[in-house]
Amino acid sequence: MELAGKQVVVVGLARSGVAAAEFLVRHGARVVATDRRPADELQAEAMTLARQGVRLELGGHHERTFTAADMVVVSPGVPWDLPELVAARGAGVSVMAELELGFRHIRGPVAAVTGTKGKSTTTAALGAMLAELGRDVRVGGNIGQAVTGLVDGAGDDTVFVLEVSSFQLEGTDTFHPKVAVFLNLSADHLDRHPSFEDYRAAKERIFQNQTAEDWAVVNADLAKEHRGRARLVPFAPSPLVEPSSAFFKDGHAVLRLDGHEESLFPISSVRLPGSHLLLDLLAASAAARLLGTPAEAIARAAAGFRGVEHVLEHVAEIGGVAFFNDSKATNVDAARKSLEAFDRPVVAIVGGRYKGGDFGLLRDPLAARGKAVMAIGEAQGRVAEALAPVVPVVPCETLREAVERAFAAAAPGDVVLLAPGCSSFDMFQDYAERGRAFKREVRALTERKS
Repeated sequence: MELAGKQVVVVGLARSGVAAAEFLVRHGARVVATDRRPADELQAEAMTLARQGVRLELGGHHERTFTAADMVVVSPGVPWDLPELVAARGAGVSVMAELELGFRHIRGPVAAVTGTKGKSTTTAALGAMLAELGRDVRVGGNIGQAVTGLVDGAGDDTVFVLEVSSFQLEGTDTFHPKVAVFLNLSADHLDRHPSFEDYRAAKERIFQNQTAEDWAVVNADLAKEHRGRARLVPFAPSPLVEPSSAFFKDGHAVLRLDGHEESLFPISSVRLPGSHLLLDLLAASAAARLLGTPAEAIARAAAGFRGVEHVLEHVAEIGGVAFFNDSKATNVDAARKSLEAFDRPVVAIVGGRYKGGDFGLLRDPLAARGKAVMAIGEAQGRVAEALAPVVPVVPCETLREAVERAFAAAAPGDVVLLAPGCSSFDMFQDYAERGRAFKREVRALTERKS
């Protein structure tokens, strides 16, 4: 894809937009980067683009900039129905996601992971498994580096392991993973997608360009409706009847291909909390094996894998109370899985910016093990309305207040768990900033209690 001399507009100057603008400049494009936010609300990295030759249009978008471009590259946080994007498409301008731009410059095989929850754990674990034998493996996408920040210097043998969201996939056209992993599906991002079916359709674009030479590793519940052309490998916690599938059997993760079964790793070697994370490792190991990694290397990587930041991350223990950071649990179903990961009393911190879903789904795990809920952010009222019938709900104005009150409500042996079930944008830039803030407050609490 030739970029030299092209007039390209990059929309949205968060992590992906900055990476795309830098990539385009390196490849000779004339770049305009635009964001509705003014300069004082952007990260410092965005403001360095001007020194690299990027023209910045901040505080709003100009339709003429979009319609006069050769190409428009869209960051994941930008709505696909933005009026200026609609105008650009109407003018015949090529409009694509940053993921699509990066993919068009990849020469080696791609493994892509999507789903409502578990993407980051699965992506990181798959990357670790593929790297076990010293391969050039580049992990990123919706986590870590943006795709356009990974491409330069890669060769035909470089393997890309990409976490891909519905926001990224809805802007793809040629994106074609050799192995596509679809973990699960539940209500999420309904503040962005018009309906659950639109959300599902965006996710399923991960399969749209696959052929019979590719693989689709799909949760068995979703595999029943899978209509892709790739070879299907459903996965589930229990043995399946399909001749090609992945499951747990006799204490091992097992991959069956055309009737032949192979153990990939023993369950006893895994050091992650929560059965749902174990299922993520199963999907990752199946994908790694399909990409040629020997079972022995997969087992070593699984045993050494310690998870990812902000996913059921153990932060500290204070006075016998364990603190866990699951800031990446940004939807209700993920928060439910987080609560179900523990078999001891939990004081949960829940809330943020509501983006769909039913907080009532948290009632059963909270009735079983919840001691209290600290409600934060814009969704406080929804959280209290749904959960007050089963557990005390305490409204908290700040994360610091929530951490302090949670600790006061807990006893030795209990867990304080950040499992918001919401996005972070009412109080923080993203889930990572929220998770880091939680860890800072826990550390500060540690110092006050020492």
